[in-house]
Amino acid sequence: MLKSTDIHIRDPFVLPIMVEKQYYLYGTTGSEAWTNSALGFDHYTSPDLQSWEGPFPAFRPPTTFWADRNFWAPEVHVYRGRYYLFASFKAEGVCRGTQILAADVPQGPFLPISSGPVTPRDWECLDGTLFVDAHDQPWMVFCHEWVQVGDGEICALRLSDDLESAIEQPHLLFRASEASWAQEINSKDRKGYVTDGPWLHRLAGGGLIMLWSSFGMGGYTVGVARSASGEILGPWQQVPEPLYAGDGGHCMVFRTFDGQLRLAFHRPNQSPDERPQFVLLRENGSSLEIV
Repeated sequence: MLKSTDIHIRDPFVLPIMVEKQYYLYGTTGSEAWTNSALGFDHYTSPDLQSWEGPFPAFRPPTTFWADRNFWAPEVHVYRGRYYLFASFKAEGVCRGTQILAADVPQGPFLPISSGPVTPRDWECLDGTLFVDAHDQPWMVFCHEWVQVGDGEICALRLSDDLESAIEQPHLLFRASEASWAQEINSKDRKGYVTDGPWLHRLAGGGLIMLWSSFGMGGYTVGVARSASGEILGPWQQVPEPLYAGDGGHCMVFRTFDGQLRLAFHRPNQSPDERPQFVLLRENGSSLEIV
């Protein structure tokens, strides 16, 4: 058995499976995050978020798969009776993009449901997540990367009902610099504002918020944006104070088997020290706060 401190992972994603009373943990394999030869995605299982078994293979790319590096940020969503994996991929000379894969069980094996990424082929994109609105319309919310646009963007893309393709052009929701806490970074002589890891959460009162990550005074940081309309297209307004500013981020929210809200994220952000964190949350009416 492994403890959470034994698992070197970035961008942790937890899928609770009630019938099994097991939590499935997916994420970016820490040792492969920056290499040019990614093997695939794994998963771990736990009954209590403390003791884990694994890693077990969830996705291994077929020989014809278009990407060979930057296998990042897998998320597994239950949608219409199947399990869909959203993840970022890249190859030399090809823009990074989010592709969708599917399986009949949470263990996989996950297989691509389209020939390439759903995000625009000439955009550098990452961290796609699934959001299904009140009209049962599926959307992908994703980041248009700062490495291409300078001021990182978060966009929404309306998807076909089978999740195989986009059915219209992306909608810009907001830019990173709109958050007062976000700071410009300088990486490899390139300056800009980062957007990472969007996650949408519908509050008990009906409000819609988005958690997302960038860099602030304390390093990697989780911020909050609110949709003024309660709908995916906003307009989106940034909450002045971050949710978490202790050099951790790329988060998601899930409920434990006893109904508690938890925030999953990696901390610290420096490789090879990243480890998954699972902290208690509560709703405070119009947002979330760490307990």
